[in-house]
Amino acid sequence: MSECIFCRVASGELPAERVSQGHGWTAVRDVDPQAPVHVLVIPTEHVESLNDLSEAHRDLAAELLLACRAVAEAEGVSESGYRVVANTHDDGGQSVPHLHLHVLGGRAMRWPPG
Repeated sequence: MSECIFCRVASGELPAERVSQGHGWTAVRDVDPQAPVHVLVIPTEHVESLNDLSEAHRDLAAELLLACRAVAEAEGVSESGYRVVANTHDDGGQSVPHLHLHVLGGRAMRWPPG
């Protein structure tokens, strides 16, 4: 998916401020942060949204959640608290059609979120 911006970021074709990388994922700082810590965890494989995950993606889904935990620890928000968000499609606020998880922290999160 050479036209997908997150495929290009994950592959290293486009520059991004990388936080960490692991098996099947890359974590980068969000270019429009909504919290003091705002990191995107992006799978290397193109999956459009949570709706497109299947049983075949079970290991990938686990890797992504573990990556979020690792990012929170590395960013120093694992003890104070953080939020993981996956926006899905237009009404869910998904602006890039490539699955990605937002790790947000560094301030108190409010509810409801939107």
